[in-house]
Amino acid sequence: MARIVMKFGGTSVADIERIRAAAAFVRREVDAGNSVAVVVSAMSGETNRLVELSEEAGPPAPALDARFVEFDAIVATGEQVTAGLLALVLQNLGYRARSWQGWQIPLKTDLQHGRARITDIDDTNLADAIDGGEIAVVTGFQGIADDDRISTLGRGGSDTSAVALAAAVGAARCDIYTDVDGVYTTDPRLTKLARRIAKVSYEEMLEMASVGAKVLQTRSVEIAMAYNTPVRVLSSFDPPDAPGPGTTICNEDDIVEQKTVAAITPDFNEASVTVLAVPDEPGRAARIFTRLAEERINIDMIVRSASREQGFATRSFTTTEKDLERAIETLNEEKKVIGFSSLQSDRNVAKVSVIGLGMKSHAGVAGIMFQTLADKGINIQNISTSEIKISVLINSDAAEYAVRALHDAYGLDRQAVASDPKA
Repeated sequence: MARIVMKFGGTSVADIERIRAAAAFVRREVDAGNSVAVVVSAMSGETNRLVELSEEAGPPAPALDARFVEFDAIVATGEQVTAGLLALVLQNLGYRARSWQGWQIPLKTDLQHGRARITDIDDTNLADAIDGGEIAVVTGFQGIADDDRISTLGRGGSDTSAVALAAAVGAARCDIYTDVDGVYTTDPRLTKLARRIAKVSYEEMLEMASVGAKVLQTRSVEIAMAYNTPVRVLSSFDPPDAPGPGTTICNEDDIVEQKTVAAITPDFNEASVTVLAVPDEPGRAARIFTRLAEERINIDMIVRSASREQGFATRSFTTTEKDLERAIETLNEEKKVIGFSSLQSDRNVAKVSVIGLGMKSHAGVAGIMFQTLADKGINIQNISTSEIKISVLINSDAAEYAVRALHDAYGLDRQAVASDPKA
């Protein structure tokens, strides 16, 4: 008998019929003799509704300030409703089930309300419950902070909850049920030739999540990799008695054949900022990025280039589109201290990334990317790299064209995907 953690996202529990469908998947695992904990998100659209209500009642963006702990108390109720409903459905099917809230486990977090990080999980009560035959239906996205108040983990936090619980109880795997049937070589909405990948390494999935892939939340992949917890991405819209194979995220040693390039990942949620004529001396760049960090504004691609004026430099970086205005306001407040002349911004940009474990040992991957884009007349604005990733910033109007061209250039259109019946 294995311990299994199952997680159902918002679209998978969007209404009572979808919750009943989720219960059928849970029933299959329990009937197979597994000890099961289920982590649920709020019903589709519910968190947005609760956020809007909280913003109407008080200052905007309360999650950015630890004083607004009531924000977490409000938005956490969505998961509580779903957990209770799924527990009731399972009880009516004849199973012993109960709902668990984050504080009842307890899943402990730091004090960063709205974007809390998990600090500890006491798995004793949960492990005893599921090993005793109870189906534990756990609220995702939430925990208990050091101030004994409900805390939330930020958007996508239910994935993080599920993988963290799976690691804590030593689960054989964590199954993430969503509205897609796995991880693809690129966004299937951009090309019909996108293929589902049977296995993806933790490192590849982490890079994909960090550059815009929406299948899994970045922190959930980090936890899975740290604790070597296998994760499967599956569709809750498949028949429960004949589920698809999905995609397994696992250690690279468990992948028989590593592809040079596994995926092309686009991110249309980008904006660029250029800080013009910054004095080219120690401390100026530190001031720029320290202030942005203090405002919890995430920065990605950073480029330094020479200015026309001797003794000055230009600093460019990207951030998320939703953080652009706040980034500009923050830097303008520091204009005298930093000493720059002016700021420029651009929302009409997108990031396209080439990702693959095989890049560690194969030369020429960057050359193929740059030549392909050049042949298509697509100009590159910024470049950033890691050991298994190359990202370029380009005009957003050309991004879809770039994705399709790169998908073909690396042979992903023609590449058979192991164990994929659709290939």
